[in-house]
Amino acid sequence: MRTHGKKYRAAAQTLDQTSAQQARAAIEAVKSAAFAKFDETVEVAVRLGVDPRHADQVVRGTVVLPAGTGKSVRVLVIAQGPKVAEAEQAGADFVGVEYVQRIKDGFLDFDVMVATPDLMGQVGQLGRVLGPRGLMPNPKAGTVTFDVGKAVREVKAGKIEFRVDKGGNVHAPIGKVSFPAEALETNFTALMDQIVRSKPAASKGVYVRNVAISCSMGPGVTVDTTPYR
Repeated sequence: MRTHGKKYRAAAQTLDQTSAQQARAAIEAVKSAAFAKFDETVEVAVRLGVDPRHADQVVRGTVVLPAGTGKSVRVLVIAQGPKVAEAEQAGADFVGVEYVQRIKDGFLDFDVMVATPDLMGQVGQLGRVLGPRGLMPNPKAGTVTFDVGKAVREVKAGKIEFRVDKGGNVHAPIGKVSFPAEALETNFTALMDQIVRSKPAASKGVYVRNVAISCSMGPGVTVDTTPYR
């Protein structure tokens, strides 16, 4: 049976976990209860009324968090010709077809990969390496595109991808504890709005069943789901 440390238990005692709160109140409570010595990530967990075992009920999408993620993202772009300069001007950290071979040789010092459609034949060879790490480019995530400049700028600005897991839950970061509550609330609203817009037509009954906000090391606070039903 899992046990929590003293700091976690002390933080939990400061939170009202008996009732759902409005998003702003929940965010402020999580910020005040954070106890780690590093700048913790504020995370959202959403339980959805879908069955991911059915392809027509898989929830997946992307959203650009207005206030950013608070994380420096390293972007690799697999492109050639004029697209190389376009990616570099947009702020890509690594650019070039040669990185396909470098990844085969063990290079993985990046957080997001963007690739042009004409090179996906080569990138596809990296599926066994990139797939399990969640690094494989995907058209639905906007990371397989000829508009590499836009893709890089969005990722650098705070674009994140979310996908429902096998249990019907979506987990996503919305910033850091050091962010002002207003910024975290703006990011939270953007994420929830996009999750609601991504509701599958096959989903029946209550779609957003439960929402909780927490920081990396601390307890969660339940959020009122009434606005999202």
